[in-house]
Amino acid sequence: MPKPDTPTPSAPPGEPTPAPALASAGETVPVPAGAPVPVPAGEAVPVPAGAPVSVPAGKTVPVPAGTPASAPGDPAPGADPPPAPGPPPPSPGYRAVFRVREFRFVFVAHLFSLLGVVVSELALTVLVYDLTRSPLLSSLTFALGFLPYLVGGTLLAGLTDRFPPRRILVVCDLVCAACVVLMTVPATPVAALLALRCAIAVVSPVFNGTRMATLADVLGEGDLFVLGRSLLRIVSQSALLAGFAAGGVLLTVVPPRGALVVTAATFLVSALLLRLGTVRRPARGGGDGEGGLAGTWAVLRDRRVRALMVMFWVPPFFAVVPEALAAPYADEIGVSTAALGLLMCALPVGTITGELLAGSFLSAAARSRLVLPLAVTGVLPYLLYAVRPGVALAAAALFLAGATGAYTLGLDARFVAAVPEERRGRAMTLMTAGMMTVQGVGMAGAGLAAEFVPVHAVVAGTGVVGTLCLLAAAAELRATEGRDGADRHVPHG
Repeated sequence: MPKPDTPTPSAPPGEPTPAPALASAGETVPVPAGAPVPVPAGEAVPVPAGAPVSVPAGKTVPVPAGTPASAPGDPAPGADPPPAPGPPPPSPGYRAVFRVREFRFVFVAHLFSLLGVVVSELALTVLVYDLTRSPLLSSLTFALGFLPYLVGGTLLAGLTDRFPPRRILVVCDLVCAACVVLMTVPATPVAALLALRCAIAVVSPVFNGTRMATLADVLGEGDLFVLGRSLLRIVSQSALLAGFAAGGVLLTVVPPRGALVVTAATFLVSALLLRLGTVRRPARGGGDGEGGLAGTWAVLRDRRVRALMVMFWVPPFFAVVPEALAAPYADEIGVSTAALGLLMCALPVGTITGELLAGSFLSAAARSRLVLPLAVTGVLPYLLYAVRPGVALAAAALFLAGATGAYTLGLDARFVAAVPEERRGRAMTLMTAGMMTVQGVGMAGAGLAAEFVPVHAVVAGTGVVGTLCLLAAAAELRATEGRDGADRHVPHG
């Protein structure tokens, strides 16, 4: 009697099951398909080419020399070959980002918050000048928008991973609104106005870093995150074009303190949108457990993360030079105020154009391949300043330089992949704080150099020195590539 788990050949209904066939040596017996055939120990049975052979667990079967072996995952003999890999999937496009409901709230909140920052800077500058008639103090108001980023980005970066992100975003907006409200009080002295401006700048990197880390939670770490970051940058660049214009129109209707009241309302609207439109997520935990400078160094010890940050920081350091010297250059070549406006707008217009084209028409793989070529050539157009160009040629050079800013789309994807999730908020806060700080330093350095060298020579020299520095930064970034996945978690001194 066969065992219960041993298959037996089935017979038609009503007919007896045939007995197993026995053959003498040298004879052949037909065997129904699928029927088991007993083989005496030590005997060999020829198997037709391509026929499947079952080997019991723990047994070995000799294979004649020259017989091809199939690796796991190889197609069976006679099977169709696997399809060849096709082209990479196209970019989902900016519309796909707006289909995410939570991102829509983040985007609109960013728009209101950014308008609040831009208009408050303009209104506060005018207010300080009206109170003091001092150009130095008026310009210092703008400078204070850059310098405190370094303090907030290094000392407060750890907060982004220790508290729930939505709470951080809402509190930062409320702090900015409270500072602006205090600015509107007529009895507030100039020193207090400047201190309140510093307070807004200190919390800004915490807000920006937390929002950037939250985008990875809202949109994932793939292409949607890259496109979402690109949209926020496009809005930021557009604010340089529209925000100051809107602020100027507003100041013709209301006094500076009245304009500040409007900006306080924009911060409150941003806080409300973030509170009602985003999901409550727990704190990331601050995996390193270190705060202040110790926590900052814990992030920067990772060689890969450090190289990516440098690639974010070096291009803006040199890119701001023509903007910082636009007014002196316009005076050097003797053009009108309208021409100065064209020089000021060319770079951000180029940046917006480059981002839109790369985000709309390039795949994620193509954007990744273009990171280093675009970054390294970013300030090469500044070499045109060596011939002391007119407004049209200078604006074209600035537009081209701005368009190379599309390298940041591919760099964003590399950065979010390289940073461990538990340190993401701190790392992104440091990155954004560094970008703002180097721009302030670059502007100051450009002004200092222009005190001793003609403006066009300063800009052309920036093209040379900046390209050399970018080549060095690109070489360091390339040196960190090609490592195994665990390497990103290992500190490098």
